[in-house]
Amino acid sequence: MLTPKLKKAITDNPKKLADLIDLVNLPTTLREFMGQSQTSRLGCFKRVWSYIKENNLQACPSVTLAMYSAILWTKDPNNKNIVCCDEKLKGILLGKPRVDLAELPTLMKLHFPKKQKS
Repeated sequence: MLTPKLKKAITDNPKKLADLIDLVNLPTTLREFMGQSQTSRLGCFKRVWSYIKENNLQACPSVTLAMYSAILWTKDPNNKNIVCCDEKLKGILLGKPRVDLAELPTLMKLHFPKKQKS
């Protein structure tokens, strides 16, 4: 069931919704990750999110500086806002080793350039 806020967003911006659910040809990096040549932006984001959950990539170790500037990796299981990227995920997220969940949609959006107005 859709919330009233979501219903209003869909009726006010049908173009925005169409951009999320329309099938698009994927660039090579996403094609290799997804295993298919076409999907929607929403489907791509959902697949990346499920990959993060399946491979337990949330709660990345946080870096703390110790004496003499040595770096110690300490696991912080409560911080689920950081994703620790493995090699496969780094390939589609600009090679970043750690990504904040807030910037994940922005990084994914870079693979889907806006259509030129004709």
